[in-house]
Amino acid sequence: MVDRNTLVNYCNSLLDSGLFQDYCPNGLQVEGREQIQRIVTGVTASQALVDAAIAADADLLLVHHGYFWKGEASPVTGIKQRRLKALLSHDLNLMAYHLPLDVHAELGNNVQLARLMGWSITGGLEPGNPRSVGLEGELPEPLSGAQLAARLHEQLGREPLHVAGNDRPIKRIAWCTGAAQGYIDKAIALGVDAFVTGEVSEPTVHAARENAIHFFAAGHHATERYGVKALGEHLAQHFGLEHRFIDIDNPV
Repeated sequence: MVDRNTLVNYCNSLLDSGLFQDYCPNGLQVEGREQIQRIVTGVTASQALVDAAIAADADLLLVHHGYFWKGEASPVTGIKQRRLKALLSHDLNLMAYHLPLDVHAELGNNVQLARLMGWSITGGLEPGNPRSVGLEGELPEPLSGAQLAARLHEQLGREPLHVAGNDRPIKRIAWCTGAAQGYIDKAIALGVDAFVTGEVSEPTVHAARENAIHFFAAGHHATERYGVKALGEHLAQHFGLEHRFIDIDNPV
């Protein structure tokens, strides 16, 4: 068991959360009980995940996508009221880390995706930026676009959308989990053979075709399961806590 403030301070330091200009607050978002023994992790603090954490008798729900995003409506009504009511009435802590959990060199979504897929990391998608949101690397062996799509499907459990900008084998690759389709221009500038992210927008298809680069939209949720799970496992080991990752399916 660990004191909530001790755990929060540890996570903030581990992830350097104070260094980021983010779209939401990182760290403790909803305060619950002071002592933590049981952690549930998941991608997004949806009502389904909140309910699952309550059913698991968790003391802390730790997610990548939390609450209080910039630009959202302020009134506590509708789904916002129901989610907060459930957390508060069960004295359940909610912690969330967005960009800090994307870029972390050991636990981050991008590093964890590379490890899952067996990609080596050779640099950042934004050269010169020590906190580059995406990464660049190489496949263990060259693959065709269809072969890489099949590997993504096998590992992530979701068939990716593949835009074949050319018919050449893929060796050098760049990737950024989540909704980073706009980063395809950075991948093109690096001269890689393919760019992998979570989502796709209409202009992305034309950018891939006209710049002769393979593009894969492998799922926002599917590509971002692994950072928060790794963080939960790390905290469990470090503090001697119980940890359970709960995957609430999302096809996006």
